[in-house]
Amino acid sequence: MIAVDTSAMVAYLTGDLGADLQPIDEGLSDGTVALPPVVLTELLSDPGRSPALGPMITALPRLEILPGYWIRAAATRSKLLARNLRTRMADTLICQSCLDHGVPLLTRDRDFRHFERYAGLKLI
Repeated sequence: MIAVDTSAMVAYLTGDLGADLQPIDEGLSDGTVALPPVVLTELLSDPGRSPALGPMITALPRLEILPGYWIRAAATRSKLLARNLRTRMADTLICQSCLDHGVPLLTRDRDFRHFERYAGLKLI
C-alpha cells in the first residue's frame, strides 16, 4: 500500500509524465493506492476539477483516521516547529495518516522532506 499526496495525484490526473508517477499507475491497477483524508478533501474541493473525476477519486481507498490521530499530529507538528521548520497543517495531517498506517507517501512536494528526516515519514 502507498499513500499519494495532492501534488502527485494532480500531476497524474493532468497527464504529467515522470517515472515518479509510475507507482500511481501500478497502484491504481492493483488497488494499492490510498488517499489520506486531507488529500481526498483537497482533490474534491478544487473548483477546476473535472466533475467526471469525482466518482473515481471517491472510489479510491482511504487511510482512515485512527483514535488519537489529532494528538499524534500535534506532537508531530510540534517536533518540526521546535526546529523552526515549515509545517503546513495539511502536510502534517497527511504525514500523520501515513505514519499511523505505516505506509510510504508518494509526493512531489519538497516540504515533506522535513517530516521524513524528523518524524519518520517514508517517502517514495
